Amino acid sequence: MDDLWMLTYDVKGNDRATAVRVCQLIFGRRNSTTREGRPSTYDQAGYIHRPGVVWVGQSVLVLPRKDAHELRSRLENMGVLVGLGNLMIDEVNLDVFRRHSQRRRAQRHS
Repeated sequence: MDDLWMLTYDVKGNDRATAVRVCQLIFGRRNSTTREGRPSTYDQAGYIHRPGVVWVGQSVLVLPRKDAHELRSRLENMGVLVGLGNLMIDEVNLDVFRRHSQRRRAQRHS
C-alpha cells in the first residue's frame, strides 16, 4: 500500500471567491483561450484526476503523500484551513470510497 494521507479543508462561508478557486483546484475546470485567432476550450484537470487520489466526499480527499503535501501548501496559501494526517487503510476498504466517488461524478455529469 502506498503512503496515503487524508486531507480535509474548510473555506470560510462568506469567501465565495476562494471557494471557487478551491473547487477549480480540486475538481478541475474548463478554460477558454484563442488559438490561431479562433476560440478554443480545454479541460484543466484537478487533483481528483491525479493517479491514486480518491475524493471521499465533502472537503475530504485521500492522496499519495507528495500530492497531499503539495495540495496542503497551495490551500494554506489561499487562506484555507487544512487538516492532514497519515492514513492506514487497505486497498479493499479504499475501493469502497473510490466507487462512491465515481458514482457521484457520474451523477454530476448526467
